[in-house]
Amino acid sequence: MENLTTLGRVTRLGATAVGLVLLLAGTLWGSDDDFPFGPFRMYATSNPPNAPAPDTRVEGVNSTGDVIDLNQDATGIRRAEIEGQQARYAADPTLLTEVADAYAERHPDAAALVEVRIVIRWHGIRAGRPTGQHTDQTVVRWQAPR
Repeated sequence: MENLTTLGRVTRLGATAVGLVLLLAGTLWGSDDDFPFGPFRMYATSNPPNAPAPDTRVEGVNSTGDVIDLNQDATGIRRAEIEGQQARYAADPTLLTEVADAYAERHPDAAALVEVRIVIRWHGIRAGRPTGQHTDQTVVRWQAPR
């Protein structure tokens, strides 16, 4: 076994110091986007025991009026990607055409989508337990031009 040279020790200590500084800075001022040097807040917080729990989904309406669940199997787009970009979709609902296009690409023989919407189902919670009640809120809607 060979001993590390002075340059090797300095390089390793320097890399360790840089990693620790990035970790500390990310912990104090970082966000989820800075992971692994920033905190992953998704698992660091909890909702109040009586606050409703959100469940986001994307659904479409085809030209025959059927409501289609536009999940990952139907579009290839993960729900987390939709949730992460929800503010962009709200600012510009025409971006939901990407979801409609992804669905059409995977289902070329299906009826065309005339509407795509992001819906949050708010599940009722009382004392940290589900109540069995829910309400749906459409937060973004795109309709195909007629």
